[in-house]
Amino acid sequence: MFTVHGTLSHTRAYYHCRDCEHGHCPDDERLGLEGHWSPTLQPAITLLGAVVPFATASDLLRRLLGLRFSTSTCRRLTERVGADLLAQHQRQQVAAPPRLPDWDFRLPERDGQRFPGTVGYVGLDAFAVPTRGAGGVDWKMLYVGVLYDPPKKHTLYLVDYDFERLAGLLRQYAVTLGFGRAAQVVALTDGGNGLERVLRQGVSDAVTCVLDWWHLSEKLHALGGLLQEQDQGAATAWAKAREDTLWEQGGTALVAELDRLGCPSGASPAAAEKWAEVRNHIDKNGHRTAYPEYRRRGWDVGSGPTEAGGKVVGQRVKGTGMRWLQGKSLEVASLKALYASGMGLWEAFWTNRRPGRYPEPSQN
Repeated sequence: MFTVHGTLSHTRAYYHCRDCEHGHCPDDERLGLEGHWSPTLQPAITLLGAVVPFATASDLLRRLLGLRFSTSTCRRLTERVGADLLAQHQRQQVAAPPRLPDWDFRLPERDGQRFPGTVGYVGLDAFAVPTRGAGGVDWKMLYVGVLYDPPKKHTLYLVDYDFERLAGLLRQYAVTLGFGRAAQVVALTDGGNGLERVLRQGVSDAVTCVLDWWHLSEKLHALGGLLQEQDQGAATAWAKAREDTLWEQGGTALVAELDRLGCPSGASPAAAEKWAEVRNHIDKNGHRTAYPEYRRRGWDVGSGPTEAGGKVVGQRVKGTGMRWLQGKSLEVASLKALYASGMGLWEAFWTNRRPGRYPEPSQN
């Protein structure tokens, strides 16, 4: 038996059924054993495999505990446990302890002003994961979903390659976390195609979608740089004036202003094309850019926690030289997201999971 204290011998009774040709050791369940793995070593190896590269996990086990397990053993065990977590989610079971911390959905004071009402925030973003393909390296979009409270004290992270399935999983966790106590659910995204539809269908048809303020600000400054290529000061002034309109009056007013001003004469074809692209993007998302109203209500207008979620998970699966099989990257990313969420979810998963078959350990 492999434990955090090294290899131990344990003698117990084994029963074999000749009819079904299967056997079992009743004592294993009492001791929490799964094959050769002790109930404390499995979580330790899996946690390392979820947060650092497998070779590093193997090295840390040797340095910190004097345990010699190969890189492949760390990888196979982490992936297998990740598959258990995905199977649990597919059964529509959330990983949650008996008592979760109470989320505070009240809006925090801002600039000395208090705001009535309660809000729960949801976000959805994506990043590319290097994935093995028939012709070499392909890049698959991994979606990251987040749920968080106004004080930013609690954040839940979830991942999936299918954003519709991810939205359904977000809903399950939202129910578990008590989002029903919030009078309003606000979704902050960068305006990717289909995100609003999926959030309304999967999470709640009453969700209010807000286009990330900084997403539009960056577009305006990039456009200003193209329109005023020879004068950086003029480019900044142009973008700042458009930002002021967007901030004080919203996207609909900015579209009207852009139409009134028109694309500056003498703009390059690339600049004119970009001007039309930005104008149409703001127009299409006009219903998500009522920033004066959002600020009046005390809502966030930036998707910082959502983008941070991409970095939290991405740092594990986007490392230099990494090349994943698509399913394996999801297994590891799901474990990283679960651990990063805190709130006792990692411990609850280990307490309640239904384990699959585990690989035989390979020691160095």
